[in-house]
Amino acid sequence: MENVIFKRRSIRTFLDKPVEQEKLERILQAGMQAPSAHNNQRWEFIVVTDQDKREALSKMSPWAGMVAKAPVAIIVLGDTSREELKQWFEQDLSACTENILLQIAEENLGGCWMGFYPHADRVKMIQDYFNVPQEVVPFSVIALGYSKEENRYIDRCDMNKVHYNKY
Repeated sequence: MENVIFKRRSIRTFLDKPVEQEKLERILQAGMQAPSAHNNQRWEFIVVTDQDKREALSKMSPWAGMVAKAPVAIIVLGDTSREELKQWFEQDLSACTENILLQIAEENLGGCWMGFYPHADRVKMIQDYFNVPQEVVPFSVIALGYSKEENRYIDRCDMNKVHYNKY
């Protein structure tokens, strides 16, 4: 299967090779093409290429160690200042994060999504370290780069989980 949805998987080991700026921009553009409640598009991003900052970020979650060895990390942020749309925050940023992951695979790169929200301590660490305003919430961190692993198809389909017209 050649469709990017079927070749995307979580990649945690990366080559020591920089990611081209054009690829990063297409990845970010893909994130911003995600659907959002009332087309509010409350996402913002911090692209972290600095090694010291990636090292610090890798210590902000027990599952973020690969960030230190990835050439790039993207922090997906959500502006929660509009209270009437706050309830859709997680859905909007999840769609954005998934679009980013799909474009990473389309660019023949590897990536891994780490959830930071709703862990208040992890959210605060990112806000403090990167000077993020309180109303802008770090949602996810995506490590990305050229994969050391083969990005091969893994069939996860289980039609026993599909129900028609009733459970």
